[in-house]
Formats: sequence, C-alpha cells, structure tokens
Amino acid sequence: MKRLLILVTALALLATSAFASRAKTARLQVIHNAADPAAAVVDIYVNGELLLNDFAFRAATPFIDVPAGVQLNIGVAPGTSSSSADILATIPVTLQKGKIYVAIANGVLDPNAFASNPENKSIGFTLFAKDKMREKATWRRNVDLNIFHGATDAPAVDVRVTGKYSWNLVSGLSYGEFSGYKDVSPRQYQINITPAGDENTVVAAYQADLTGLAGGAAVVFASGFLNPAANQEGAAFGLFAALPNGTVIELPQVTTARLQVIHNAADPAAEMVDVYVNGGLLLDNFAFRTATPFVDVPAGTPLEIGVAGSNSANASEALATFTVTLTPGRTYVAMANGVLDPNGFAENPDGLPIGFSLYPQEGIAEKSPYGHLVNLVAFHGASDAPTVDVVPQLGKVRIPIFNDLSYGSFSERRLLPAWKYILDVTPGGDNKTVVASFVADLRGLAGGAAVVFASGFLNPSANGDGSAFGLFAALADGTVLELPAASATETAVAKLDNSLPSEFALDQNYPNPFNPTTTISFSLPTPSDVSLKVYNVIGQEVASLVEGPMGAGAHTVQFDATNLSSGIYFYRLTAGGVTQSKKMSLLK
Repeated sequence: MKRLLILVTALALLATSAFASRAKTARLQVIHNAADPAAAVVDIYVNGELLLNDFAFRAATPFIDVPAGVQLNIGVAPGTSSSSADILATIPVTLQKGKIYVAIANGVLDPNAFASNPENKSIGFTLFAKDKMREKATWRRNVDLNIFHGATDAPAVDVRVTGKYSWNLVSGLSYGEFSGYKDVSPRQYQINITPAGDENTVVAAYQADLTGLAGGAAVVFASGFLNPAANQEGAAFGLFAALPNGTVIELPQVTTARLQVIHNAADPAAEMVDVYVNGGLLLDNFAFRTATPFVDVPAGTPLEIGVAGSNSANASEALATFTVTLTPGRTYVAMANGVLDPNGFAENPDGLPIGFSLYPQEGIAEKSPYGHLVNLVAFHGASDAPTVDVVPQLGKVRIPIFNDLSYGSFSERRLLPAWKYILDVTPGGDNKTVVASFVADLRGLAGGAAVVFASGFLNPSANGDGSAFGLFAALADGTVLELPAASATETAVAKLDNSLPSEFALDQNYPNPFNPTTTISFSLPTPSDVSLKVYNVIGQEVASLVEGPMGAGAHTVQFDATNLSSGIYFYRLTAGGVTQSKKMSLLK
C-alpha cells in the first residue's frame, strides 16, 4: 500500500508538470527483475521525481497511466537513496500515446563481476521496454502469456509444455527478449525450460496453474541465475508471472518424477533382492515378478541405484549399481532384468547382452487418455528368446500390436479396446509360427494402463532351471497379473467374447496436438476396403496411411509427420461406403 501511494503521488506530480500539460498518456507496468544482489531493493526516479520507493526484486507495479510523447528519464538508485543525486543508472524512454507497455529492469550493475552470457549478450543493468502489451486476453476463454528471458547466465531456451499433449510454447528465446503473446487454455500445465532445439535436456520444470486466469493476461519472466555461485550468490533461477494488477506469482518448480520398479530378473540367484537408492534402502526383499506402485522420486539429480541380495546389511553389498537421472515431471518404469553371471546361462539368439541390468523407460502412462481403451506398453525380458511379435487372435486378421520387440526393449504405447484377447507370441516377422499363446482379459481395465512383460526362460534347463517363459502385466498400483496360457477352448471363447464393433467409427488421434507422431484408431464392423488419408487445410493430400482390404475389428495406425510443417491437418476414413473425417494439430 505504501508503494502504491508513493506511485500515485509521483504520477500526480508528473501529470501537473509542464511536459504533461497536453494530457497524453500511455499505460505502463514496471517489473524489477535485476538479480544482482546489490540491486535487491531500489528506488526508481522519473525526471528527478521519486516514483517507486524500496522497489523489491521480483516485484511489479500494476498498469498505470504515465505521460506519453515526452522523454522520461528513468533513474535507478539504491534503496537507501535520499534524492535523484544517488541515481546509479539512467535510461531515457519515450512512450507513445495510447499504447500499453511493460518495462523490465534487468541485468547487473558490474558485468565484470558476474558470469558472462553464453551468447555474449550484454548483461549490464538496463530497462527492457516492450509495447503492444495486454492487460486482458484477446479472447475471454483464453489466457494470454508473454514470456521474457531475464536470466543473464542462461543460453537461448525453448519453453515447452509437456504432459498429455506436448509442444513448444516458445522456441529459441534469448536473454533480454520477449516472446510475443501466446494464447493458451486456462488449465494446469507443466512447463519445461530446455536449451533451444534440445527438448530432451531439461534445465528446470515448473507447474503453471492457469485455471483461474481465463480472460486475463500475464508476463512470465525467467529470473535469477543458473549458477548462483558464479554470480555473487544471487538468487537461483526461477519462473515468475506478473499479473496486470501487480501481483507476482512464483511458479512452483517440479523436482520429482514418477517411477515404477519391476523385478523381472529370472536368475534364481536374484529371486529376492534388496534395492538401495543413494545408499538408503528403498525396497526390502523385493521378489521376482513383483512391482512397486508409481511413486514420486527425486528428479534432476543422479540416483545411484544398488541391487543386493535379500540378506544384505547395507548398500556396500550391492551386486550391481546403476546411476540414472530422471527428468522432472516425467513418468518412468525401471525394469530390473538379466542374469548375474551370463556365462552360466544360454546366450541371447540375437547376440544381445543378458547381464543383470536396469532398463529405464520414460513416457509410461499411469492411465489411458480414453475411458473405453486400455493403454499398454510391452517389454521383452526373456533373455534366451529371439525378437518377437505379439499378435492378437481376431478372426483371420494377423496384425501385431507389438512388432519386432527384441530382448531388453520396450514397445511403443498401444491403445486397445477393453476386450478379452488371445495373444500369440511369434518370431519377429513370422506371425504364422506361434511360440506361445496367452489370455489377456482387459475387460476390467478400461481407462487404465499396464506394462506387459515377457518373463523367464524358453528353455529353463539351459538356464539354471529358472522360471519358465510367461507373460505378465504390471498395473499402475503395483499389482502384477500373470496372463494364463491359452487353451483351445479359451481361444474359441475369447473369439466369441470379442464382439465386433456395431458400426464404422473413426476416433480422435492421440496425442493431439502432436509432434511428430500420433496414433489414429478406427473400428470396422465388417471386413472392408479401407482408405485412410491425411490432408492439409487447402485439401491437398499429404499422406496415405491405409489403402486396401482390412478385417473387422479395432485398428490403430501410426502417422509420422516429420516432414510436414506445423499446422492443422485433416484425416479421412472411407470404408464400407462410409466416410468420416477429423481434425488434428501438428505443433513443432
């Protein structure tokens, strides 16, 4: 309140002065984002008059009317100043009548005493003024964000929205630059800051809750130092949002990832293990073919994971140690697999290493994006088995849902109707030779997710009489289900239970928006000649995904738009005399 009263008083003085007599004004918000500890609190003078007293770092004024059409000499002085004679730096600005500005005070007073900018940008204290700013959204259902890069020791960055849908909100933003406005829906987002062009290296991740800002606008500014120790122990890097009323909100940093651990090492000597993380016991007597639920674990820092015998006393007795660094906000499965002494076990037919290891995989879902489908990922964990396909028995149709899966690898995610299936495991590329068949009853898992993993040995007698080959499914809550071997009777029953779709249906692609791949699902009640094509907004065909006969049932097709530019596209299904179309968005 004190600051606002001083602000109003100072502006009143300006308004009655000679240069303001023409009543020309602009709208202005000032944000203090200079992370130099010597500028933690400053006084702001305009044409020699005190405007802001004790203006704190990471604070903002509301938007106010200020004189336009004349030069304003904005001076910055220490918070202890007694008059304009104490000004440390003066920045002249001239604002235009009727325009809306944000001015961000940024940089350091003595650049020689701070880390230089990686792109050699000038980091001296200055005022970054930007016009065409907004006090509210252009559309009342959205939130308008303008992002400013104010971290002097940070390189150019991308600001990436991740989660159910992922896209670059801003690309290649350098120090001292505004992004321009981005219109987004008022939802909760995770925002990753990554080096420009490198979405896999996350500098920091933040939660942005925009649910209460519909119709509003904000300036989101990167603030502080990536390396405080090299910058006079100034404030650490963070993301903040200044609202039009002067409220500044710190976006909470995401410091954890979600992780599920599955024990699938079939070596009899590792049937029961203890798992340590950074020297502390995480899992005691962790049994073969069991799983943890998804839990929050530290992210962004190395985790030293040690696996020891079940009678271990501490982490020093670990049989194997692995170091992993998880990305904040992402979801992982870590599969413990292999054998302790590869020389005592059958070799992998594809020549792949079978030693005990930890196989982490990110991007694992804890639930399905659609309530009627099940989200599945498969893992090949049978060390003596070759590359395989997993093929559901659906009449005469023999299309793998998991294709060319080799030992130690995860499949892509697949969305399946919540039916009862018979799954045939076949050699990769040979879907007529069935190695084994299993019953997968997904009827109770609609809207859920699971990791299906091949486990054990095809030939136990050549592998220390370890457990025989089988298929298992780990659910998100840690439950592990064994998929029973299918009998001839069960195969017939499952085929009857898999009631075919009653009509032609084209589902919305997932994810949407996407970059650069997405999945398109559709259903056929009868065998049909199928055409599935993709078009741009002016009706030009850009891809033909399916052209030919297909069997009845549910089908999924992957669309790779690597060679296409960002924008709106349409995909059209024609089958059985029926044509359906849907829209999708490619965001790169």
